[in-house]
Amino acid sequence: MNSIYDVMQFLKRNGTYIYTTERQADILLMEDEIRELYKSQIMDTQDYQMAILLLRQEMSRLVDKKIK
Repeated sequence: MNSIYDVMQFLKRNGTYIYTTERQADILLMEDEIRELYKSQIMDTQDYQMAILLLRQEMSRLVDKKIK
């Protein structure tokens, strides 16, 4: 996984569609779903770590943007 788009496509392939009107809420929901898929052993450790990293970077970027 290299981008948020890749994370979203992975979730779609596993039956999870996340679209709210708020981007931060989307990121939080995606993180929860990724965590559940990992606990269910549907994704491997490397993909899980990369997905969480990408989601947290995006959330940080959104928070920084909101502060400015």
